[in-house]
Amino acid sequence: MIRSIRHALLVPPLMACAAALLLHDTTSAGAQQDVRQDAQQDEFAELARRALAPIEGTVTVAGLQDTVEIIRDRWGVPHIYARNTDDLFFAQGFVHGQDRLWQMDMYRRMYEGRMAEVMGEDYVAHDRLARLVRYRGPLDDREWTTYHPEGRRIFQAFADGVNAWIDEAGDNLPVEFVLTGLRPERWSPEVSVLRTQTAMPLGDARAELNLARSVARYGAGEANRRARPSPWRELEVPAGLDVGLIDDAVLAGLAGMRTGTPRPPLLPRYQRLRDALPSENRGAQEDSPGSNNWAVSGWLTASGQVMMANDPHRNVANPSIRYIVHLNAPGWDVIGATEAPLPGVAIGHNGRIAWGLTIVGTDQSDVYVERLNPANLREVEYRGRWEPLRVEVDTIVVKDGDDVVIEHLFSRHGPMFHVDSTRHLGYALRSTMHEPGTAGYLGALRYNEVDDCVQFLDEQVYYNAPTENMVCGDVHGNIAWQASALSPRRPNWHGRLPVPAHTGEYEWDGFRDDLPRELNPERGWIATANHDIHPPHYDPPLFFKAGPQDARMRRLAQLFSWGSKFTLDDMKAMQMDAWLPAAAADLPLFRGWTGSDPELERGRAMLAAWDAHRRRDSAPAALYNYVARHMTDAMRNASPGPTLQQALELALSAGLADLRDAQGRDPAQWRWGRIHHSEFPHALVRAYDIPGVERDGGSGTVAATGATYRQIIDFADLDGSLVTNAPGQSAQPGSPFYANLVDNWGRGEYFPLAYSRQAVERNAAHRLVLVPR
Repeated sequence: MIRSIRHALLVPPLMACAAALLLHDTTSAGAQQDVRQDAQQDEFAELARRALAPIEGTVTVAGLQDTVEIIRDRWGVPHIYARNTDDLFFAQGFVHGQDRLWQMDMYRRMYEGRMAEVMGEDYVAHDRLARLVRYRGPLDDREWTTYHPEGRRIFQAFADGVNAWIDEAGDNLPVEFVLTGLRPERWSPEVSVLRTQTAMPLGDARAELNLARSVARYGAGEANRRARPSPWRELEVPAGLDVGLIDDAVLAGLAGMRTGTPRPPLLPRYQRLRDALPSENRGAQEDSPGSNNWAVSGWLTASGQVMMANDPHRNVANPSIRYIVHLNAPGWDVIGATEAPLPGVAIGHNGRIAWGLTIVGTDQSDVYVERLNPANLREVEYRGRWEPLRVEVDTIVVKDGDDVVIEHLFSRHGPMFHVDSTRHLGYALRSTMHEPGTAGYLGALRYNEVDDCVQFLDEQVYYNAPTENMVCGDVHGNIAWQASALSPRRPNWHGRLPVPAHTGEYEWDGFRDDLPRELNPERGWIATANHDIHPPHYDPPLFFKAGPQDARMRRLAQLFSWGSKFTLDDMKAMQMDAWLPAAAADLPLFRGWTGSDPELERGRAMLAAWDAHRRRDSAPAALYNYVARHMTDAMRNASPGPTLQQALELALSAGLADLRDAQGRDPAQWRWGRIHHSEFPHALVRAYDIPGVERDGGSGTVAATGATYRQIIDFADLDGSLVTNAPGQSAQPGSPFYANLVDNWGRGEYFPLAYSRQAVERNAAHRLVLVPR
């Protein structure tokens, strides 16, 4: 291969953000220690610099049909211009590999169940479960064409592009491979269709088992009351189910799946370097998920054109789970966010429609309790006859340990995750993820060719996973929504408890074709926020939440009711809305009385004057965080008077003590952002950590924690549409796009999503040309 690339044309070692990324503690040790730490930091910085992927120049690549141009704008978004479909997705795979190869390789290992190979015996349980529940159906046209009529071609081209980058990189792999001594494996189309939304179907199954245990303890009525199902339905125990037999061992069969950031061990030399640096920073634990999306009709906007907004939430991490990309070729012109291992665009627009998603929560799995043959535990009863279980022998390779040979058992209902040989019972998982065409987000490949929201609704028959509220707006003025997912039709039960398998009375009757949807409602807007979306009288329900979980949705409805002639700035303000309903309900309790001493009065007055918005510089928001921990429902429901004031003063006193312990005695230093902050530790070494940012919002607000990607699509000016991503587009330390988006993201700011060629050229920062060999 011919290279005309300058790897070091970027700013000096670790570029503009180096000062922030490579900070070291100069106050806790002497000058000699500082010099050593500087040298160690410099060595890590040099390793990262040498590993950078080229983003300027020309590369000759085997596998292309024609020249491809890749323009990275000044925010790091690659705009890929190809002359045919194969080259387009080849180049997408190439670019994803450049920016995210380590993330992609760990993804492959995680969901193939091959983590123990690099992490040791701690990951054996994960690998066992990941392998047991993986998709085993045929990779035939039913699989590929669900995602797109040219699905097989698209996935192959994407895989070829990833592998072309691996070949081009040679030994100049991302720094994580250097530090660990690992090598990336070849990508294949099958990797991109791994069922990585496994946690949701497993969560459905665990919920059934936990509810069954609650029934065994409290009875069906009380267990249901405690579960607070939304929508409410009486709980019926399936005939023949003995809930008392579901014990800890059954639940343990679904335990072990790990979805956190993998941290393979470093080679000894780099381990010693790392150990000499300050202690590892693993970042704040994010605990406030919550996605929002909405579409607004033109008659409610200042421009008269539709606007569509989405802030899907996942854990804040380094690198971001999202990756923004623009794909342009004959028949293709789509832009938005995907995930590094996936071709196409999962959330975005094609110039004619824009779409976004939030989790619905559709129950896509059931637990079947199988009767085993006491004389042959490899047989199960079904309608009075014994059926053989399918047995698959597998070997888990374990780093620094012996291989583990396991047997996977399968009944007609699915993989068996627990066998109770004493009671002669087996527990099998039936899930939609074992159906063809159910890999996550890939049905969005079809949206590129959709012209309006009516067609968008038609295409939802192909969007099988994960379970999403798909919201659409289009250039013609339409807005639409559907609760999309492959949804089992359960003719005689609700799916909330395990069911006996042997009777054959609890079988799925295909999949539902009555999923709730809306098109152009009279109110002029559509929104979802992970709430209970069931329309009135919709039955049977798609799912049951623990309460309606509708605080964010009620706030969005309130904001829409207050205005008209909405602008782009209004959409930003709504996405960043930090008003906390729980605080707004509590604050009146602190008004109309005076504290019994000056300190309590200062705290009371602070809360009484607060507007319940969790702004990052807000001292009252910080104080309320601690005071609320000491408040009770009895206090909230009590009548005003001396007894209530005394109880509130006790809560206030305890909250003030907690806040002083956490943030010091100086009220000028108290602020919500010291509590609600997001950090971006590197998985392997602190030298590549990205400093955290303090943020507005948090749990219970529209501006919940986990939206690392946000979009606002404006059909009045597509080039003026706005997005953000964090911490950056590239996962490579030292890249100009590794941490460039963090500070603006923390401040709730956006950048334009350039779409037209003219806008892309105006914002171009780097140009890479791929030439066929």
